[in-house]
Amino acid sequence: MMEFIMAPLIVGIVTAGIYGLFELFARRKERLAIIEKIGDKLDASSFDGKLGLPDYMRKFSFSALKVGSLMAGIGLGLLVGFFISAIWLDSGHTPGDNWIEREFVGVIYGASVLLFGGISLLLAFVIEMNLARKNSKESQVR
Repeated sequence: MMEFIMAPLIVGIVTAGIYGLFELFARRKERLAIIEKIGDKLDASSFDGKLGLPDYMRKFSFSALKVGSLMAGIGLGLLVGFFISAIWLDSGHTPGDNWIEREFVGVIYGASVLLFGGISLLLAFVIEMNLARKNSKESQVR
């Protein structure tokens, strides 16, 4: 069924792999040349007192917090949507019996996922702002 696409797909993958290898070696040579140029102009005395560990909390990206809270919100939304649809519909009917019931269940699931996903992102934003405020107060004390 998919025989017509296999040959171009394999050729494309092999071509992309070969191109990636050539680009990898070319970038390595360029980086080494840049390091050699810079190395001639710099000495160790220019770094006195400037080397140290950076403050990671200022540059910290809260993407893990955002993604984790979004996934938890989506899971909670699905769970709440399931319970609402199970309680709302009569136990004698299945959601597939009627078009209106199927649409109702779909709207319940969609709305609860969006609602709890949005609430979880708002919660992540509040946590992020509190941590940023706390870190800015600590940096002012120092």
